Amino acid sequence: MSMEKQTVLVVDDTPDNITLISGLLKDYYQVKVAINGVKAIEMIRKNPPDIILLDVVMPVMDGYEVCQILKYDGNYRDIPIIFLTAKNDVEAESRGFELGAADYITKPVNPTILLSRIKTHLALKKASDFLKSQNHYLEAEVSRRTKEIALIQEVSIMAMAALAETRDSETGFHLQRTKLYVSELCEALAGLAGYQEHLTREIIDVIVASAPLHDIGKVGIPDAVLLKPGLLTEDEFEIMKTHATLGSEAIIKAEQIMERKETFLKYPKQIVSSHHEKWDGSGYPLGLSGEDIPVAARIVALADVYDALTSERVYKSAATHEEAVTIISAESGCHFDPVMVDAFLQIHEKFKAIAQKYCEPGAGLPLAD
Repeated sequence: MSMEKQTVLVVDDTPDNITLISGLLKDYYQVKVAINGVKAIEMIRKNPPDIILLDVVMPVMDGYEVCQILKYDGNYRDIPIIFLTAKNDVEAESRGFELGAADYITKPVNPTILLSRIKTHLALKKASDFLKSQNHYLEAEVSRRTKEIALIQEVSIMAMAALAETRDSETGFHLQRTKLYVSELCEALAGLAGYQEHLTREIIDVIVASAPLHDIGKVGIPDAVLLKPGLLTEDEFEIMKTHATLGSEAIIKAEQIMERKETFLKYPKQIVSSHHEKWDGSGYPLGLSGEDIPVAARIVALADVYDALTSERVYKSAATHEEAVTIISAESGCHFDPVMVDAFLQIHEKFKAIAQKYCEPGAGLPLAD
């Protein structure tokens, strides 16, 4: 089975030149002809050839203009163009190459040279097309595997968070709500000075996916404390506070197994370890303050407190959305980063909508007085 011939478009306004070149090429290639630049552009846009032999001096639109139009168009710029002209000077050749021509052959055409140059440039184009195809495949494969890894990471995080949730029957939709609160707060902060580098699109995605892990350390808290149906004693609360350290240590051990300093667990570790730290330094476990508290942990802290305030517990009733907003606003500069509180106040209605949509079965967000 013979291979389909490659197509050569000959663009020349002189019939004798067209007849001569077509006769040289017809046994080796499918030859198409255009008698001027305008016609050539029309033909190329309908059915692009593999290579173009382009006369320079033509009426209406010369070869240089045709070349320029094609090289500006991403659909056709990779088609090799060989200029054919009687002009035999350095300036003319330079202009042709500057416009993106692949080669330059002077008339009268030497058949051997013409056939050789066409063969060479078609071979180069074939090699270039192969490399581009391979690059497109590799880019697609890298993208697919990256998405696959990201999905595995998110599933791993959710699986660990769900494990922690099984220890606490009161959490219900807490993980889902917290994740959505965190997402809204991240978006509100992302464009603010001082937060842009900490909240790129990629980082936001990881923080949001990691938010459900914030209480993973509760798997290490004794049932008598974790499941106590009432307020904790001072000693019990001290035990409960260790969940931040327990969770952080578990993630550090996971990182050690991976034998890498920087892993996708960087932000989960920050969140788990520091989401109970307070802006004024009165939090736990390390008593960090201000900007020493990681941005991701500051965000989750606010989202977690809002959810705790608006959720009913056996030892307390749920606050209304308006009460929660008032409490969080009052804690600006004490418990929470003031900038984050300001951002929260701009979007608090979105928090209210999330709380109403994902309320506990049989419950609802209390109405304002």
